[in-house]
Amino acid sequence: MTATSRPRARKTPPSARIRLDDLITLPRPGMDHPTRVQFTRDGRAVTYLALEPGSTARSLWRRDLESGETRLLASGVSAVPHAMSREEALARQRRHELVAGITEYRRAERADLVVVLQAGRCLASKDGSPALEVPGIRGAQAVHPDPGGGRVAWADDGDLWVTDLADAAQHRLTHDGESGVFNGLEDFLAAEELDRFEGAWWSTTGAEIAYAHVDERQVPLFAISPEGHGAKRDVEAHHYPFPGGPNPLTTLRIASVGAEANARDVSLDFGDGYLARVVPHPLGGWLVASLPRDQRSLHWYRVESSGTATELWVERPRPWVNLDDATRILSDGRVLRASETSGWRHLELRDPDGSGPRALTSGEWGVTDLVHVDEARGEALFIGTADSVLERHLYVVPLDARQPVAHPRRLTAEPGWHAVTVSDDGARWIDTWSTRTESPRVVMRTRGGGADISLHEPSADPQRAGMAVPELLTAPAADGVTPLHVALFRAKSGADGSLAPTVVWMYGGPHSQYVCEAWDLTVEPYRQALVRAGFTVIVADNRGTHNRGLAFEAPIAGALGSVEVEDQASVLQALADRGDASLKWVAITGGSYGGFMTVMALARRPDLFHAGVAWAPVADWIGYDTAYTERYLGRPATNPDAYQRASLRSYAADVRGQLLVVHGTLDENVHPRHTVWLEEALRIAGRDATVVMIPNERHLHRPAARRRWLTLAVDYLRRASEQPAVRSTGPRGQAAS
Repeated sequence: MTATSRPRARKTPPSARIRLDDLITLPRPGMDHPTRVQFTRDGRAVTYLALEPGSTARSLWRRDLESGETRLLASGVSAVPHAMSREEALARQRRHELVAGITEYRRAERADLVVVLQAGRCLASKDGSPALEVPGIRGAQAVHPDPGGGRVAWADDGDLWVTDLADAAQHRLTHDGESGVFNGLEDFLAAEELDRFEGAWWSTTGAEIAYAHVDERQVPLFAISPEGHGAKRDVEAHHYPFPGGPNPLTTLRIASVGAEANARDVSLDFGDGYLARVVPHPLGGWLVASLPRDQRSLHWYRVESSGTATELWVERPRPWVNLDDATRILSDGRVLRASETSGWRHLELRDPDGSGPRALTSGEWGVTDLVHVDEARGEALFIGTADSVLERHLYVVPLDARQPVAHPRRLTAEPGWHAVTVSDDGARWIDTWSTRTESPRVVMRTRGGGADISLHEPSADPQRAGMAVPELLTAPAADGVTPLHVALFRAKSGADGSLAPTVVWMYGGPHSQYVCEAWDLTVEPYRQALVRAGFTVIVADNRGTHNRGLAFEAPIAGALGSVEVEDQASVLQALADRGDASLKWVAITGGSYGGFMTVMALARRPDLFHAGVAWAPVADWIGYDTAYTERYLGRPATNPDAYQRASLRSYAADVRGQLLVVHGTLDENVHPRHTVWLEEALRIAGRDATVVMIPNERHLHRPAARRRWLTLAVDYLRRASEQPAVRSTGPRGQAAS
């Protein structure tokens, strides 16, 4: 099917004030822009995901950059969420993808072929034609086109298969999939905590495929009940690795693809650690990163097609390893990496044997994404924070730089948050960017000049839509030295000039950054709903959050829930001293790690916080997963005090103020028992909390459930703010022994 006009943006009428439902509906206002943009191999067209007219589901499109013709390759409208398999629902949770329709697709490396996984089926589009279903593939959980575009590997029911696209002939590569054992897929920890969303990797020749063989039978099953509204459904049981307990055991295997397929193990023992990254090597085989369970070092290996593994180098950043996807292998075997061993993530170039790392960039800023290596021009293009951690820009650095470059040349002129995709030849790039005041726009640019081509214009205006635009400020951390970035959403003052009550919206945990020059900061529905309800909202990135160097993260090592609370309190006090916020009545709210922080703040700083709303809080880290928890707290047997200090159950008697806790009954990430634990500890301590369990919802709630708890939360805080505030005499925070 061919469409003669490109997808229309969902424009906000000039006088339309956006309703709460509009903010909750996905995609959010202004977020209807093309995503997952990729160039075709020849650079003459792009493929991307965008809405079909009149729909809120994303579909796969292709646009010719010369003629402007836009063609629909695969419709996502028919992908009904209610028909989604449990596996697909869980995969979307791991990727934080709740928008309806198609959420990802893959492009063949050396061919004009893209494949889409939709409801267990594989759809393939070749040479820009509408995508057709590949026969014989049903129930697939992952699909991977080979580099030449002639075959597709797919995982189903624990085993890995390959289908020839020319004649639909199938080859089964593995035969040992069973309950608790699977091939070619990522396990829960890999996806949730390591950001590895694949379990199979073709070689650059397409003759072999490396894949993860995962055995999680020794990991205990944990059951959660999705019952709700009087309707019984099957209880879910998941292999969930708890701190100090067994991890899934992963083996990297290689299969030759052909009539006589044979698999062999790679001579690499991950123990109870993690297969972190796999990168196909242009000279054959793969570059593989192994992460030990303590996550204090990252080991890089050259793996041959025979299965032989040779260690090339080891990275030992302190206090822990933060994984990334910024690794590229040049045609001569040299490796370009973004390493954090200096304390900041910077580019370095290594010889093929891993020796001689030569730093290409330096300074108190970081590389956040390596987007393209242009060997012909001798350049690397990357996204970074060289100008400001609040923005993201495209920079270029020469590969032959003799000294590390502290001030790289910037290629994006407009202020804001940029995400960039570069064509294979480096001649063009697609720039998607936004600011707090302008929703995303998408433009194609050409190296060395040439007219820009607009692919999407901003579709929402915050002032016309009645949205509050945050101010960006700084305030001191609790150490009195470190500046913290703050976003302030001002509510209108009272008729007598009095300041509005204050709500601190927070996450505060590792690998997060919420304060930024981007539309995402503005359009978040909970903050906007709070401002409309008459609250001034504060968002601050405390120490322990991401993108400001390892020294900024380190204070939370072995001490989750401590410095984060004190930093938030310091920001609150500083804004009050400036007259920007009122301390007369203050609430705090957040989810997941932010839910943990909400309750911790009510316990440790009841002198400042009078009420809180927490959703899906981690009540005790002994009940969360290994990879995340052990990275920051170690193992319970060797560091029991750290676990006790970070447990909300240890502070239940110190909790003051009013507390609402919301949790989905089907949350397979932070299990509902965390809220049960918290409620029980509060009851024993003689403290009250209002607890609301939302039936059949996972960690990330769907729009209908999100509307329910958001309305509930705002109403709860409104009522609480109208009651006389009872202030504690000072900070608390000594864990019970």
